[in-house]
Amino acid sequence: MALALARGPRQLLAQPVADALQSALPGIVTAVTDEWVEVASDRVDEALRWLHDAPAWDAAQLSNLTSVDRHTHFEVVYHLQSLDLNHQIVVKARVADHENPVLPSAYPVYKGALLQEREVYDLMGIRFQGHPDLRRLLLWEGYPGFPLRKDFLGIGHGQTTGLQRFPFEDKAAPDRMINAGNIITGERHSGDAAHTGGGHH
Repeated sequence: MALALARGPRQLLAQPVADALQSALPGIVTAVTDEWVEVASDRVDEALRWLHDAPAWDAAQLSNLTSVDRHTHFEVVYHLQSLDLNHQIVVKARVADHENPVLPSAYPVYKGALLQEREVYDLMGIRFQGHPDLRRLLLWEGYPGFPLRKDFLGIGHGQTTGLQRFPFEDKAAPDRMINAGNIITGERHSGDAAHTGGGHH
């Protein structure tokens, strides 16, 4: 018996989405390509609410929320999906303030944003106003910096502002280490060249 392969959601061309958003919420669209529509950062919650509630788009699910550091600004990217209409919409918001990036939270519209916004805050340092529990998700409170920012490491210095050295950097490596699945024995001294364990050839 032949098995039917399930099709994933089709990604909509962004221009019709942008036109509908602009008609319903004048001035909200700031840029558009074939693949995504960018909306004003301080109104992203309006755009998400409208796409969620409008029957023609039915963006009932937030399947992914992520962010990008563009050096001069951040982008937060929302992948919205309609399960009934089997399509996906990509919405972006540009955050120009690189020192204090803030966006309205998607949580009032999408409860699934709870952990996704915490992850973006934890790793990129973008704050979400209206989030009910915005705290670090993977790293500990007080960790200095946001490791997915492109300026996190001082190139050539192995440091970031507020972090004098990496944790455990000065501790001697253990005599017995696992490297690429192989157990390595013997001492490593400061200045030794890194090496990988031998394997079967």
